Amino acid sequence: MAEGITIQPESAPNAAQDQGASLWKDSWHRLKKNRMAVVGGIILILLFLACTVGLLLANLLGYSHESQNLILGSAAPSWQHWMGTDILGRDLFVRVLYGGRISLMVGICATAVSLIIGVLYGAVSGFLGGKVDSVMMRIVDIMYALPFTIFVILLMVVFGKKLILIFLAIGAVEWLTMARIVRGQVMSLKRQEFIEAAQALGLRKRRIILRHIIPNILGPVIVYATLTVPGVMLLESFISFLGLGVQAPATSWGVLIDEGAKAMEQFPWLLIFPAGALSLALFSLNFLGDGLRDALDVRASKD
Repeated sequence: MAEGITIQPESAPNAAQDQGASLWKDSWHRLKKNRMAVVGGIILILLFLACTVGLLLANLLGYSHESQNLILGSAAPSWQHWMGTDILGRDLFVRVLYGGRISLMVGICATAVSLIIGVLYGAVSGFLGGKVDSVMMRIVDIMYALPFTIFVILLMVVFGKKLILIFLAIGAVEWLTMARIVRGQVMSLKRQEFIEAAQALGLRKRRIILRHIIPNILGPVIVYATLTVPGVMLLESFISFLGLGVQAPATSWGVLIDEGAKAMEQFPWLLIFPAGALSLALFSLNFLGDGLRDALDVRASKD
């Protein structure tokens, strides 16, 4: 009967079902469905390319953020100068690109400093627990009571106004919330079977924290890092607005906003363009952060 006919078992899953989807792959699919997050990510990529490749092309064409032409001082936007010029005749478009590179670099580097401190501090506190955890968290509570902005300003006044110190000063006060988030994740994770198995095998606590704990909490860390960058950029802009941040001849969006605010009644474009660039970057980062938070939500992946 029916020789040569091969009958497939009904329970045999296809290749796609057998392979399944990892948490990261599933999160990527959900992120792509979030239009605002995708738009925010695209805008950030375009801003990054403009502030790097675009600035390089402008310099090759002879435009510099330092070149002055007092005859063209405070010129309105034109085909030659797309965003006009500042009071000293410097091309505002090039200065916005240069300032964006500084602001984005401060945001990313200061966030990286805060992540390193916060993740390690929170992981150690949550994993060790007991009295060590109580003491470490009381230190965090005390630091929370300090006014962050004044603390950063004091660091800049005492140690100077160099760019590298801005990274360290802002990063040194932005790690507290990350430490709390990581601590909570670690306290729930250390009760899992694979952590207990690692402890039973006699692995050192440092190895367990670095090789087993931290890699499994990267989801919340990535989300909070994305939401930290705009806060850091805003803090840098405020410090630069006070004259304690980026110093001439360098510039940032905060410095440009400060300069534009002083002449906004006569030359409004000096404020509109740098403020618009900063606002665009902040909104994009927030949209991307919200999208990552929803995409990496483990509960949503089970729905």
